Amino acid sequence: MSKNSTIEHSGVVSEITEDAVIVDLMVQSACSACHAKSVCGVDSAQKSIEVRTTNKAFSIGEKVNVIMRESLGMKALFLGYILPFLFVVTALLILLETGSSEGLAGLVSLSVLIPYYITLYFFKDKIKREFNFYIEKI
Repeated sequence: MSKNSTIEHSGVVSEITEDAVIVDLMVQSACSACHAKSVCGVDSAQKSIEVRTTNKAFSIGEKVNVIMRESLGMKALFLGYILPFLFVVTALLILLETGSSEGLAGLVSLSVLIPYYITLYFFKDKIKREFNFYIEKI
């Protein structure tokens, strides 16, 4: 993977503000063509992405591509899944080694996520500035 590789999703412009364009993306699950998807419960979902731009060349309902650097996807994966998992497992192992009961160790290790996600919330503006999306017409 090169540093310049990107992730692209097509979407439709749903809103235009002074400094951003809101794009609705239709995210498809990997098994969207499966004949049993209605039973499974895994289905596509609509997500909205705010793309900060001063370019007013877009119109509502227009089809566009939303582009993000692949390295930012890995960073999002790390912040959203890997790091919290490591915190929970580390807390669980420490508590079990110190002689806590399994139930208490499980509850306390899950409660480690509360300060983690509160911290993420307080840094959301900094994180938002780091995750830049780009938009281009199709």
